[in-house]
Amino acid sequence: MNKQVFPGNREQAERLAEMGTRLRELRQQQEIPLEVVAGRTRIQPRLLRAIEQGNLDDLPEPVYIHSFLRQYADAIGLNGVQFASEFPTTPGALPAIRQSWRSLPGAQLRPMHLYLLYMVLIIGAVNGLSFLMKRSVQAPVTTVELQAPPVSTATMGPVSPVKAKSSTKPVMTAKSQKPVRVDIRMTDESWMEVLVDGKTDYEGVLPQGTQRSWSAQKQVLIRAGNAGGVTVAYNEGEAKVLGQPGQVEEAAFPPEKPAMNLSASSAVAP
Repeated sequence: MNKQVFPGNREQAERLAEMGTRLRELRQQQEIPLEVVAGRTRIQPRLLRAIEQGNLDDLPEPVYIHSFLRQYADAIGLNGVQFASEFPTTPGALPAIRQSWRSLPGAQLRPMHLYLLYMVLIIGAVNGLSFLMKRSVQAPVTTVELQAPPVSTATMGPVSPVKAKSSTKPVMTAKSQKPVRVDIRMTDESWMEVLVDGKTDYEGVLPQGTQRSWSAQKQVLIRAGNAGGVTVAYNEGEAKVLGQPGQVEEAAFPPEKPAMNLSASSAVAP
């Protein structure tokens, strides 16, 4: 059966024919029979004859041909390593192997590097299969994002950047059932302290534009660091400015004294 010769193997075939001719001529000059070379190298005579004839079809893979050339050259007195280095073992395409491997010596058919290659391939295949099986049994994880309910800002102004001592109360959207109600609107930024029935309900800085409401059973007391920036309405009455800009003012609702009004309230330091 003829073996197909690929374009990438022509260089190997031409070089083998040249090297085989040189070996045959040197062997004949020394009058060494081919069987003697076969005994020295433990290479079958038919394979040595294929080398001398440059018959690439009757030889195994290039790596074995390279080894045969080295042993042949050593057997007839040449430098086998240097001589065999002229044979290319890695062409563009390797020839299809038609020769039965059983016809070659076992030691040449099973070099150590082939066993190592087989082990690497087997380990890689097992690891790859294990990885694919693990991925196939893993259930997909679905991430659910929880969103907070929307907060109405119809009557709530911007949140103060200063942390208050007590929690901020939500804005009242309906009229409180308590008898005292105070509504404020910030026309400028100001520090504020609000006491509801004698207890501090809020302390912090309210920015301009903020609108807040407080309700109490008895009294709402308001202290402002910038009274001119605070407009106050008591029990949905007329809104009035708490005081002069930049001044600290305090006002109680209902007033502690009958004569007390917004413009004449006493100043109390925060």
